[in-house]
Amino acid sequence: MKQFTLRTLAFIAALVVGVVTIAVSVVAEYLLSHQVEWLVLAVAGFVSMILTWILFTYFTKRFISNRIRALYKTIYNVKLRDNEELALPGSGDELINKIQSEVVEWAKNRSTEIEDLKKLEIYRREFLGNVSHELKTPIFNIQGYVSTLLEGGIEDPEINRKYLERTEKSVERMIAIIQDLESISRIESGEMALDFESFDLGDLAKDVLEAQDMNAAKRKIKLRFFENQNVIRVYADKERIRQVLTNLIVNSIKYGKESGESVIKLADMEDHVLVEVSDNGIGIAKEHLPRLFERFYRVDKGRSREQGGTGLGLAIVKHILEAHGQTINVRSSEGVGSTFSFTLRKGK
Repeated sequence: MKQFTLRTLAFIAALVVGVVTIAVSVVAEYLLSHQVEWLVLAVAGFVSMILTWILFTYFTKRFISNRIRALYKTIYNVKLRDNEELALPGSGDELINKIQSEVVEWAKNRSTEIEDLKKLEIYRREFLGNVSHELKTPIFNIQGYVSTLLEGGIEDPEINRKYLERTEKSVERMIAIIQDLESISRIESGEMALDFESFDLGDLAKDVLEAQDMNAAKRKIKLRFFENQNVIRVYADKERIRQVLTNLIVNSIKYGKESGESVIKLADMEDHVLVEVSDNGIGIAKEHLPRLFERFYRVDKGRSREQGGTGLGLAIVKHILEAHGQTINVRSSEGVGSTFSFTLRKGK
């Protein structure tokens, strides 16, 4: 059936009504000339009305159905074969109400997608800018050190070793950034397979604290672990969880206050174990919390870079825990401290 335009539909309707009216008039004239009773005229008028209503309804339905099918193809991206008809859900007012609600929902979804794309574009620009900035700093440092050495500094024993050591640190920083980026990419793409096993989380927490004891001592920060009389075993990738705890403890040492403390606490939650890593350091302002786990996001950019690190630690923590089917949360108050918490499934 040809898809009518509204103007064509109006013309057809007018033509049908005109033809039916003429026909009824002719019939009425004929009947009146033969002095037929008024009941016959009423029947003829009724038939004319019914025929007009049926024809008008048919063409109107065809017109509306064709337009609705076009909308459905657009909304659901339907691809049909030649001469194939798209089945519509419902009919009449039900169909109109349904398509109206679906069009509104479709428009909302498209609007949401556009907003998400805009956010992703902003995130992409920021991410590329951050990667460029993080790599540019050590590269420029290396360039400066090498230039100084080539211009004669290599002959000066007071300069050459010092500058070579600084160059080595800048190279190590670049390698750390690249390795962390690679770790995140592998976790996101599913290339990094997790090695799940059941292990004592308390023992792992103690190992992490002992490994960071010297770093904490430099800032006179006390590392503590809340003992739990019951052995708490979890089912997870032990080395990845070690990486999570290490990153969180290292951050708590970097941004903790001198003579403060960093604490790992475990709590039994039936099928899961709650892990909390707390400090009484400088804390984090509320406006920074939603973006804290983004790659390269730094609350205090100057101080963060002075403290070292790649700016990817918390992003890695987030991705590792998501790979375990868990999430990480943070509570923080400026001048009071921060608490990072997450859960892990219990092991046997």
